[in-house]
Amino acid sequence: MSRLAMARYPSPASPPHRPWPELLTGLTGAWLGLALLKFGDPVVFDWLVPPPANLAEFIAISWPISWGYAVIALLAIGAIIAGWSCPKRLPWFAWLPLAWLGWQLVAASQTIDARLTGVTLKHFAACIFCFYLGLLVLPRPASRRFWGALLVGFLLVLWLGFDQHYGGLDATRKLFYELPNWRKLPPEYLKRIASNRIFSTLVYPNALAAVILLLLPPLVTLLWRSCQRWSFRWRGVTVGLFAYSGLACLVWSGSKAGWLVALVLVWLCVWQLPLGRRLKTGLIAAALVFGITGFVLRYAGYFERGATSVVARFDYWRAALTVTGHHPWLGTGPGTFSVAYRAIKPPGAEMAHLTHNDYLEQACDSGIPGFLVYSGFWIASLIHLYRHNRRSFDWFHFAVWLGLLGWSLQALVEFSLYIPASAWTALTVLGMQLRRCAFENQIDNLNPGGYSP
Repeated sequence: MSRLAMARYPSPASPPHRPWPELLTGLTGAWLGLALLKFGDPVVFDWLVPPPANLAEFIAISWPISWGYAVIALLAIGAIIAGWSCPKRLPWFAWLPLAWLGWQLVAASQTIDARLTGVTLKHFAACIFCFYLGLLVLPRPASRRFWGALLVGFLLVLWLGFDQHYGGLDATRKLFYELPNWRKLPPEYLKRIASNRIFSTLVYPNALAAVILLLLPPLVTLLWRSCQRWSFRWRGVTVGLFAYSGLACLVWSGSKAGWLVALVLVWLCVWQLPLGRRLKTGLIAAALVFGITGFVLRYAGYFERGATSVVARFDYWRAALTVTGHHPWLGTGPGTFSVAYRAIKPPGAEMAHLTHNDYLEQACDSGIPGFLVYSGFWIASLIHLYRHNRRSFDWFHFAVWLGLLGWSLQALVEFSLYIPASAWTALTVLGMQLRRCAFENQIDNLNPGGYSP
């Protein structure tokens, strides 16, 4: 923007410098990076995570979810000190999370399991706080601090994934089978421990895949930009190794859906390249052929054995639809799918505590209104962010959008919303992106002459 334009159209996104909001942004990124390491258990299994008994356990194992809520309370105090600002051009759907949480409270009045619903509602309240922290508090100019701090936590997640792949899983398995009551744990836990699929700190391999899909695209882009003063060779090696680490952990997680979603993200990314249509089409075709061929070769044995996890998911989804049909308005209460499923599951079917589809989970737990509000919020948000980025394209913000899209697609076959580390991170990032769009739209409204701020 020229000096004349800047004088004529002062930016509403540039308030007087205040250090506390910027510090809060960095602390939030560091907190979410820590959450990736310590809060990867499904919230409905809160009873399986006791407080650590010593320093070694404090460092090595997950923390109780109540500790996470305590830190979120501190962030809330920090947000009050930092002050909040509501952009004037927020889209209407930015307030849908409040409506969704309100409906969860209404549905809770008819719950079939008060303990599960209470645990789930606390987590949902934390999720909504994270979203509005990003939407109303965290300043856009300080977002690099947020992503830089989050990068550190994500690197540790990948490092632990490598450790598991190269021998760490065997050591974990031996320690697990030495526990006195390991046979009493849920079947999902026992199956996960017996598998060679890595899960790092996210407890479930598919939860690890969801976090990689969410964070790898923006962090690769951030790292590329941060290394711009390096020589092209070292820049390429550094970013390439980081991207390889993320993709390798995605493959080692054994997530079939994660693999296919990653192919969709690659297709969308290649389509944005400033290349001719024929060349882009050829690159996309080559990537799809290579990716699908690798998928078939890697999972041929899985499909020969009958794709048991796919069959199980269809059982869960049919049960969720059945429960929704019986309780169309309020469902059975937030977090109570396991109770309803136990009563109607086919003989011999594998037990599940969650639906393995975040959207259907809303339908059976809080009725059709809960499903419509939650699904509509994500669809509207993704469309809005995509359209905004089309008007003023930026590779980093496009990569953030890709990550959010990947996370929301993975949620079609998993329970990412019920993994605190995953859900808190995704919703904070989504809130920050909607805030950025609102402020940029506000600037555009004050700058009709087309100057670029």
